[in-house]
Amino acid sequence: MTAQPPPQQSLLRRAAVFLPAAVPREGRVAFWCPEGDPLPELGTPHPLKVVRPHGDGFRTRTVPAVALSVAAALPVLVRAARGPAAHPATRAWGTAATQALSLAARGRLLPGLTADGVDAWRAGPLDAEDVGYLRAVAAALPYEAYATPLAGRRPTALPEPEALVRAFLDAVADVLPRTPAAPFASGRPFAAREPQRVPGIQEWAAQVAAGADAGVGISLRLDLSSFRLFDEAEPEDVRRAGAAVVQVHSLADPTLVTDAGLLWAGAAAAGFGPRARIDAVLALRRAARVWPPLLRLLDQPVPDALPLSDPELEDLLGTAATRLAAAGVPVHWPRELARTLSATAVVRAAAPGSATDGTAFFDAAALFAFSWELALGGDRLTPGEMDALAQAHRPVVRLRDQWVRVDPELVRKARKRELGLLDPVDALATVLSGEAEVGGEAVPVVPVGALAALRDRLTGELPPVAPPAALKATLRDYQLRGLAWLDLMTSLGLGGCLADDMGLGKTVTLIALHLHRARPEPTLVVCPASLLGNWQREIEKFAPGTPVRRFHGAGRSLDGLEDGGFVLTTYGTMRAAAARLAGQSWGLVVADEAQHVKNPHSATAKALRTIPSPARVALTGTPVENNLSELWALLDWTTPGLLGPLTTFRARHARPVEHQQEEDGGNEAAVARLAALVRPFLLRRKKSDPGIAPELPPKTETDHPVSLTREQVSLYQAAVDEAMAVIEGSEGIERRGMIMKLLASLKQICNHPAQFLKEAAPRIPHRSGKLALLDELLDTILAEDGSVLVFTQYVTMARILERHLASRGIPSQLLHGGTPVPRREELVDRFQSGEVPVFLLSLKAAGTGLNLTRAGHVIHYDRWWNPAVEEQATDRAYRIGQTQPVQVHRIIAEGTVEDRIAELLEAKRALAEAVLGSGEAALTELTDRELADLVSLRRPA
Repeated sequence: MTAQPPPQQSLLRRAAVFLPAAVPREGRVAFWCPEGDPLPELGTPHPLKVVRPHGDGFRTRTVPAVALSVAAALPVLVRAARGPAAHPATRAWGTAATQALSLAARGRLLPGLTADGVDAWRAGPLDAEDVGYLRAVAAALPYEAYATPLAGRRPTALPEPEALVRAFLDAVADVLPRTPAAPFASGRPFAAREPQRVPGIQEWAAQVAAGADAGVGISLRLDLSSFRLFDEAEPEDVRRAGAAVVQVHSLADPTLVTDAGLLWAGAAAAGFGPRARIDAVLALRRAARVWPPLLRLLDQPVPDALPLSDPELEDLLGTAATRLAAAGVPVHWPRELARTLSATAVVRAAAPGSATDGTAFFDAAALFAFSWELALGGDRLTPGEMDALAQAHRPVVRLRDQWVRVDPELVRKARKRELGLLDPVDALATVLSGEAEVGGEAVPVVPVGALAALRDRLTGELPPVAPPAALKATLRDYQLRGLAWLDLMTSLGLGGCLADDMGLGKTVTLIALHLHRARPEPTLVVCPASLLGNWQREIEKFAPGTPVRRFHGAGRSLDGLEDGGFVLTTYGTMRAAAARLAGQSWGLVVADEAQHVKNPHSATAKALRTIPSPARVALTGTPVENNLSELWALLDWTTPGLLGPLTTFRARHARPVEHQQEEDGGNEAAVARLAALVRPFLLRRKKSDPGIAPELPPKTETDHPVSLTREQVSLYQAAVDEAMAVIEGSEGIERRGMIMKLLASLKQICNHPAQFLKEAAPRIPHRSGKLALLDELLDTILAEDGSVLVFTQYVTMARILERHLASRGIPSQLLHGGTPVPRREELVDRFQSGEVPVFLLSLKAAGTGLNLTRAGHVIHYDRWWNPAVEEQATDRAYRIGQTQPVQVHRIIAEGTVEDRIAELLEAKRALAEAVLGSGEAALTELTDRELADLVSLRRPA
């Protein structure tokens, strides 16, 4: 029964050593363990004598080993060459094996005789690079790789590593040709596995041996001196396009080069041996296997030059040169062919003087020319030169007094170089993305002339902009950059989307832009109804004296806008009154919380598009919530046409990005292409960005005034009228109790009518201005993967919020005074671990003692009129261990008692701490007039 070969994995862990033989192919590779461990899993061991270090000297020992033939060892060694777990000696012999196989693959095999006259193949001829590699391998051999002593030597001596590696290369070379497919009958020299004595060829073998390490190679030099013009009637097979001249060079000395014609004439420089011509013919024969036209040289008395036809020259200029170089036959081009001809798609103004700056760019009637432009060595060809190139029918043409290699594809582009016309928006989108689709293929595109200048302005450094003098605020550095960017985009007649995170000051940046532009036309701001009060307060605070009005509710009017300023309206009002708004001249239109128009097919989005303006700005913290079509909707409103039709955008940009994002983490090329296109039109900053968060205060507090709904207004007014009629006729404790009851009722009405009316199964949506704003805040926070604490002093209101959030599918949890202690701990752990993003909290129950640093936002749904109590609640998130900026949001019912208390806290902080330090109780001491002024409902202007 034939013994099975030992497993490769076990051999890899042993040290390999090559054991040469008189006949190279009979050599062996032995695998042994330097530690002397037995080899039970490898079968019957082979005794191997090795030299081992011993003290200050060495000693000879016999160790067990596994000896394989060279053919059997090659797979193991090749694997070891790339195996980090292999023994260093085995890995070194693996490197030698890969070199031996490479030599064989390149045809570097020479027949010859051993000292005993036996047929043997050798590796050769070796060029200088091969010899250098051989020596490097030999130098890297660890001692275990050549630890077998030389037989019959006294004193004991080890093999010289370089000679041992050379013998191994010969052994591999002697094994490989002797396969069952060898083209000789069994028993023939140089084909049979058994040693064959070959008498009478000793002299020839000596010459072969002499040239084994000092042979010659060939290369081809393209000579165009015989290139000539031809008559179109001349048969193609007789046309000549120059010649490939054969050069012969010494492998041992690469500087020794001569033409084959000189070598055959005996005029070559000294240094070529007597076999140089034979080796050159052999090299030609090997090269002809790669490129058959070289076979014609073997029929010539002197294989000096190969006349080339046009197809052969084109082939040689293409893939044939690569194949020949891989086979060790380099192809040298004339110096005048070194300069390359290239094609670039360019976009330029079709007519001189076309506008490519400012609003006029998009108003320009002239279109942009889109065409191929060819260049020679970086220098553009003239139209006449391109016409001459278009007529070329040969692989080499004469341009500017030099021969130029011509790709047929470039000739086709010269013949049909006009690619069409682009409108201004398409031209800009093309040069920003840097590529366009031509014939189903994406090609790079560059702008020329004024269009290139516009592209540079959009993508270059922003010119600094000084804050306007009328702005009563100090802008942070990133806000100044935002102002400069908005100024650039609007001055160019382009729109933009400012997509900063919540709390980074988009509103004040936009107010600064309005003041900086100083246009006579007003600025229209479209926002959710819950933000009308916030916009008016911010404008009055940061731009005092700037006219501001609300276009909302009954009696709304656009009369008297000659002084410019701001007009604030809601998305609902804008949709209903789009025709009136479209008839007014606007200097700027702003869409705040612009995700409201993310559906381009909605009535709101369609109505917004009908309002003309020289500049449009979208403000949002979440430019993309669900898919990239939302981004298209925003930018197609700010800069119509930039991203093309929605169907085209989905096919060209969105699907490659979204599909690959799901498949394997992202199509980087598609993402980069889309980013290059939208980057100039969208400014996105996050709190986590370098240079942004350090500029924010540790805690940012924002008051959000909201309007009451009609139902809330009716309930509020009725409660005030009824209570004040009674309070004015009461005294003492009774009066104080009635005031407290009134204040509690008014706060509940401001929260939600269902809380005040104590409805068991209330209808919740669309009844409270506070709830509408809470939805806005939560949508933005959750879209940014944030976590939030929502405080209310009423458990009833907290349960209404819990029910409302559940109906919207927003995960939340509630903690109140009745929550058991173990349950409190469980709720805190769930929130801190990120399981639930919204934590509803009763102010009294959760105002102290909890560590909730997961939250980056704190929302006070209703006011607790002792500032210290609110701050303690806020400190559940803003405390040691917090690593992110904390945004504190206080929701205030506009025009109500909440609004008046907020004004008192803001304008008279010191007085407020003294008067209101004990909370609502201090309000019971107000006079009837003071109380009426405090609780009366004030309608906004």
